[in-house]
Amino acid sequence: MNSFMIGQHGSFSYTKYNRDFRDGFYGIEACLFEQEEDTQHLIREAQNQQFHIGIHFPLRAGQSKVRDALFLSMVPPLREQAYRYAQKELEYIGNIRPDYVLFHYPKPVILDDRFDWSLWKFDQPEEYVYESEISFNQFREQTEQWFQWLTIKSEEYAFTPVLEIDALNRYIYDTDMLEQLLNRYDKIKLCLDTARLYLQSRIDPYFDAEYILQTYARYAKIIHLSNAQFTDRIIQRHYPVLPTLRSEEGWAPIETYLNIIRRQNRDVKILFEHRSDLIEDHELDACYRWVDQIMNEYDKEEL
Repeated sequence: MNSFMIGQHGSFSYTKYNRDFRDGFYGIEACLFEQEEDTQHLIREAQNQQFHIGIHFPLRAGQSKVRDALFLSMVPPLREQAYRYAQKELEYIGNIRPDYVLFHYPKPVILDDRFDWSLWKFDQPEEYVYESEISFNQFREQTEQWFQWLTIKSEEYAFTPVLEIDALNRYIYDTDMLEQLLNRYDKIKLCLDTARLYLQSRIDPYFDAEYILQTYARYAKIIHLSNAQFTDRIIQRHYPVLPTLRSEEGWAPIETYLNIIRRQNRDVKILFEHRSDLIEDHELDACYRWVDQIMNEYDKEEL
């Protein structure tokens, strides 16, 4: 389980830390801390327990109206603001020396005009644009400019840039643009979110989550692992992955996803991005054991 991680969102919760973290885990990913003391708790525990710190941008809450930096905005002032926002946060984060800093990609999200996105969650209207509003060439140009900037900053502040795949359109899944750029700017890695991929596959008739995993898992540093339930609507998000959850009841095929990931990338880290408060202690242990079994190909008799 030395590739496993937990998240800390909003604050450094010792309740969550003491319940969810295990000796030998790789680290903790932190996001949107409200107080400086939370950052100090994180640094202290990482030093004492010798685990890695990952940052889900931004580390500090309240730094911007929109949480994510809108690097790909076609509105120049918004795009310039995104780079300033990220620079300011990286200067702060640099003192922590994180293993990686994660940003959502693409932001704004590019939405396919061909179907209804009303079930997808956006906090602000600035977080998305429709495909008809941005050409492929514009999208590629802005993406490459951002990759160049991230590569420079990763060397300046000594972190791995990680891009968490958000909702995707055909500029990504019908072209090899992203693969080309990831090969050219090879310091940049990906984060694949199992629940997000599953939900898009349920609402987007053109999207194939397994194809995305087969194509991009080799570039991943982190998997954000949780389950989601969908029937005619989204029932559950951020639910722990348990072997008892069935696809026929609307749950994501997590074992299939993890088997694809394992075949493509045995070095990937697994961040349990779930609400562990929804399950009992023995279920949380079962969750960890099951994922460990799949990713390391243990026989059940060995557990």
